[in-house]
Amino acid sequence: MSRLIHVLRAGRLPYQQALKLQQTIASQLLQQGKQQPSDGLDSPAPPYRNVLILTEHDPVYTIGIRTQGYDETEEQRLCALGADFVRTNRGGLITFHGPGQLVAYPILDLKNFHPSVRWYVCHLERTIIELCRRYGLQAETTADTGVWIGDRKICAMGIHASRYVTTHGLALNCDIDLGWFGHIVPCGLVGKSVTSLAQELQRADLGVDRVAEEFMDCFRQTFECDLSPLDDAKQTELMNGI
Repeated sequence: MSRLIHVLRAGRLPYQQALKLQQTIASQLLQQGKQQPSDGLDSPAPPYRNVLILTEHDPVYTIGIRTQGYDETEEQRLCALGADFVRTNRGGLITFHGPGQLVAYPILDLKNFHPSVRWYVCHLERTIIELCRRYGLQAETTADTGVWIGDRKICAMGIHASRYVTTHGLALNCDIDLGWFGHIVPCGLVGKSVTSLAQELQRADLGVDRVAEEFMDCFRQTFECDLSPLDDAKQTELMNGI
C-alpha cells in the first residue's frame, strides 16, 4: 500500500471544470483498482494512486443530495447575484465557493490508508483543527458537519465515496467575502454563521496561496503520508482534458 499523495495545484477554476477533473482522476483510480496482476508479467506502474487537488473557484453556489428549499426559482435568484449554481452528488445541503476560499479535493483510494469513510472524514476534520490551532484559533467539530469556531463555521465539508475512492472534500474560508453566504442558509443550519481566518484574526495576509502551504503540512501530518507535486506532464494532460 502507498501513502504517497500527488499534489495538483490547479489555481482558480470554475467549479464545473474542477468537478470534471475530480471525476477523471477518480475514474482512473477505480480502473486501477479493478486491474488484476498479469500471470508472471510486470504491469506498468500507474502514474499515481492518490491525488490532492488544491484550488479556488469562481463564485458558485453548490448543493448536495439534500435539495430541500432550493428549487428552480431559488436557483435563478442566486444566479442573478452573479454566481453559478451547480447540483452535485456530495453529501450536505447548500454552500458557497468563491475567491479567497481554499478548496481541497482529496481523490484517494482509502484502501491505501484505512477503508473507512468515517475514518477519512475524521482525519479531514483533524487536519483543519490542527491548522486553526497553528493560527492560534480553537476550532472543533460539533453535531453539525464541518469545523467550527464557536457557532461560526470556518470550514465546510461534503464528500462522496465509490468503492472507497473519494471525491469532493472541504472548503476552508481564508479571506473570502463572507457577504455571499448572507443570501443562503449555509448547509441548511438556521441560526449559525460563517467565518474565515481573516475575520477571526483580523489579518489581511491570509490568502489561499499562503494558507495552502500550512494546510499541506497539516494534511501530511494528520494522514501520515508523503506529498509530492504531480508530474508536470501528467498535470498538463489532466488540465487540458477539462
